[in-house]
Amino acid sequence: MSSLIIGLGNMGADYEHTRHNIGFDIVDDLAKEFTSDTTFEQARLGDRYKFRTKGRTVTLIKPSTYVNLSGKAVSYWMQKDKVRIDNVLIVTDDIALPFGTLRMRASGNDGGHNGLKNINETLGSKNYARLRFGVGGDYQRGQQIDHVLGTWNDQEKELLVERIKMAGEMILSFCTSGVDRTMSNFNNK
Repeated sequence: MSSLIIGLGNMGADYEHTRHNIGFDIVDDLAKEFTSDTTFEQARLGDRYKFRTKGRTVTLIKPSTYVNLSGKAVSYWMQKDKVRIDNVLIVTDDIALPFGTLRMRASGNDGGHNGLKNINETLGSKNYARLRFGVGGDYQRGQQIDHVLGTWNDQEKELLVERIKMAGEMILSFCTSGVDRTMSNFNNK
């Protein structure tokens, strides 16, 4: 069985390690768990890294479509790798969750996230798993874009490594144990 993990983010040095790119940072970190050569292969509509764990193939994708057009990459890779929607996990930032909060859901609304909105529209479905990483909503009115495209503050940086590791554990659990067991074992930790 194959799992497709899509970490949302924007390509380019200007966006590296911003709150909006937490999906990229999480899949990058997960790749490091499996080999010292964590070079993602440049491929159509994104960079790809494949590994096997517990008899399952896992494909990590960092879309090159920018967050707001992620649906095109998700759809392409689902079709290319023949992955069913219940084996797809989208990893994304969430301003509605306090910093570092990790929440997995089997389906749901876009919550105002333009990347999820585009995926919903492109797939014609909301029935795919998503792992939301809380980036907090501590910003002034009208400053949302600056907040999500900004880098982590010093206090957040101290906690970031541990929270990214936990997100990786949740992804591996999703791939081997499924979304329901992962939600009951990890949500609210």
